[in-house]
Formats: sequence, C-alpha cells, structure tokens
Amino acid sequence: MADTTIEDYPNRIAEIFAHKTILITGVTGFVGKVFLEKLLRTCPEIKKILVMVRTKKDKNPNERMKDVFAGPLFSLLNKQNGPEIFQKVEAVSANLETRDLSLSSEDREKITKEVDMIYHCAASIRFDETLQKAVFLNTRGTKLMLQLAKACKRLLVFAYLSTAYCHLKERILYEKTYPPPADPDKVIKACEWLNQETLECITNKILKDIPNTYAFTKALAEGLVTDEMDNLPVIILRPSVIVPVWKEPVVGWTDNINGPTGLLIAAGKGVLRTMYCQKETYADYVPVDIVANFLFCCTFFYLQNQKRIFNITSSFQHKVTNQQVIDIGRSVVCNDLPFNGVLWYPGGSMKKWRWHHNLEFLLFQWIPAVVLDGLLVLLGYKSVLMKVQKRISKGYDVFEYYANRQWDFNNDGTLKAINTLNPREKSVYKVDGEDIDYHQYFRNCIHAARTYILKEPDDTIPSAKKHMER
Repeated sequence: MADTTIEDYPNRIAEIFAHKTILITGVTGFVGKVFLEKLLRTCPEIKKILVMVRTKKDKNPNERMKDVFAGPLFSLLNKQNGPEIFQKVEAVSANLETRDLSLSSEDREKITKEVDMIYHCAASIRFDETLQKAVFLNTRGTKLMLQLAKACKRLLVFAYLSTAYCHLKERILYEKTYPPPADPDKVIKACEWLNQETLECITNKILKDIPNTYAFTKALAEGLVTDEMDNLPVIILRPSVIVPVWKEPVVGWTDNINGPTGLLIAAGKGVLRTMYCQKETYADYVPVDIVANFLFCCTFFYLQNQKRIFNITSSFQHKVTNQQVIDIGRSVVCNDLPFNGVLWYPGGSMKKWRWHHNLEFLLFQWIPAVVLDGLLVLLGYKSVLMKVQKRISKGYDVFEYYANRQWDFNNDGTLKAINTLNPREKSVYKVDGEDIDYHQYFRNCIHAARTYILKEPDDTIPSAKKHMER
C-alpha cells in the first residue's frame, strides 16, 4: 500500500524477546552496556534481564550496576521510561575467571530454570594480558558458560561475541568455522597446572605466530563454541574493530580509548607525532551500536533459518584508509574541536619505513618528553610525559602488526539475512552504514571524547581554539 508507514510493520524482533528472561555477561563492558540499554528501550515486554557481574574495588554487583545506570549512556532511557525500568535488571554475583563462575547454588538454579537466551559478551580485550588470565577469562570462562547453558531447560539461543580478528592466517575471513590454533582443553589445563612465572617463559612458544593473547584465547573460545553446535543453539558473532556510538543513544559515546579514539586523542594532544603505517591500508571499523543491534538481529536470523555464524564487518561495503582517518581527525581537532592542554600543534604523519618512524619517534616524542619531564621535576612537579610515551611505545607494538597487514571479511550471508528484515526492523535495529558521513562521525567521536573521557566541557572550546592559534 502506498500510504503504509514504518509503524504499520510488525517488530518481529521485539516480539521474540517479549516475556523472555535474558542472561548477559560483560554488561559492564563497552558492547554489553549498549546492548543492555537497547534491550530495555526497544523491548518493553521483556520479562527479566539477569546480568553476571563480579565484585570490583569493594563495590558489589548491585552497586556497580547503579554506576552503569547513572552514566550518560542510559540518560535517554531514564528520561523516556523513568528509573523503574531498571527494576527489570537483576545483578547476579559471578566471576568468569574462577572454576565454578563463583555462582551461588540459588543463582545457578535460577539461571537454569528461567533463562531463555544467553549473550556471552564478557572478555579481556587487553592485547598484553598474561596468558593465564586471558585463558581463564576468555577461554575457560566460555567453556563454563557453555556448561551452564547445557543445564538451561528453556534455552533458545546462546550468542557468543567473538572477533573478526581471531583467525589471523585467513586473509579473507568467511562466515564459516575455523579450527582453533591449539587444543583449548589442553591450554586450559596447562594454565591451571603451571604457575605464572613458568607460563610467562613459554607464552611465545604456545602462541607461535599469533601476536597476542587476546587473538589466541578468543580463537580457542570460538573453537569451544563450534564444538557445541550439535548440542546447543549457539551462534557466533564476529565484529571487527568496535568504535564509538554512531546513531544512538548518545552519538560518539565511548567508555574507553581503544582503537582510533585513543590515536585521535594522542595526536590531538600533540604527544603522538609519528606512526609506522601504510597510508593506503584500511582497518575494518564497526560502531558499537551496530554491533549491539546485530545481537538482536542475529538472534532473529537464527530462530528463523538456523544461520549460526555472522561476520559483523564493514570493509566489503565501506573502506576508510588510515590516511583518511588521520586527515579527518586532524581537520576536526585543528579547526573545530581542539583539546585543552595541547603540548604541540597536531601534526606528524605516517611513515612507510620503520627506520624513519623510529628516528622521528626519538627526535619528536622521546627527547621532548625527557626534556619537559626534567623541567617539571626541577619545578617540583611529578614527571608525566615519559609515562605517556612509554604507553604509546607499547601501543605501537600492537598497532603496527594490524596497521601494516590487510584482512578482508566476507559477510554475504549476513547481508542476505538483513534483507529479510522489514522497514520498521531495519529502522529500529540499524545494522548498515549506508548513510554514514565519516567527517561528522569522527567529529562526534572527538566531541564525545572531550566530554566523557577527558572531561572537557563545551565552554572550554573557545579558549582551546585560541591556544591552538598561537
């Protein structure tokens, strides 16, 4: 019908979540927060959401969830629905690093009797994490969650949030299963038997040609999930580099400085002047709200046609080179939204040769940091810049591996599945980037970084611009 509106179409995705009890891990993390907010905002008839949270820094799970709900990400939900909406969320004390998940018998019984869907989003995303800790959380934690899922009497889906960068030998990653780099159970046992000091001595031998414990342990975990495909309703979602919010609920929002956001802040502050990076290569970026929306849509796709593996990636549709990211970021921080306390006018460049990068790092980052820190100490202040440059230097090791290699990701099956959504579902759970404006997106990211990460309010922008002009 010509006069049909979006509201005339059914929201079949919201319908499958109606009257269901959901269990989420990693809800205090980046993706978990965004998914929880969207779940509460778009699925009003959901019965209950159980969130597995550990005690941290003397704050129990309920206190930590209060902090989450008080953050800016939940302001729209609070405004629209009022604080009573959070009564649908129940915190369960748990720790994925322990052998029994630290679940009480009462909570374990509640989960196995009531839960309809499990979303396993928890992971250590630190690339320099020790092998033991990464294995216990990323790999053994996943194994224990799968065992818990087997005991659930009402389970419809177990969604595992993997990563597109866990099968690094595959220059084109397809939507299919891949063998793990080692036997997950043997690696888990080795980490349980050996002490930390011994494991550190043999970590490189265990990882072989995999550059970090994150990629290794996520690949192992994906192997465990794959092994349960005949026993459980498991699905695997492989997002690429997850970047700040694009559309909703708060444009540009992030709770971390990983990925391009950290690079833009460091470059905008003038403390990062050089990178060993090929200008023409491109990373694959996906905004976190699209990843959260995919958690809804992939559940729907699985229940509709049993599709199990989804590459949540963008490079087959949109390619943004490293040079484009730098050019856009420089334009925004120099002309529109400069940071406060800039040490050096944002400049620098990507270097094609490592020796060139190393030379400029020494001349324009390391030596200035030593000199300025020396002056700070003489004036009675603590040294700061050397610590910053050490962190940047450590980050280079991770960045250079990925920035100077190219991967592509085939998501034909996922794109085909997206076409089965009706206009209303595509609008509510947007999973494509067809109308993205990259300059506006990065501007939003930088503005949100100023506001939420650096705590620099808008009324400081005029003075920051004057400082930049000097």
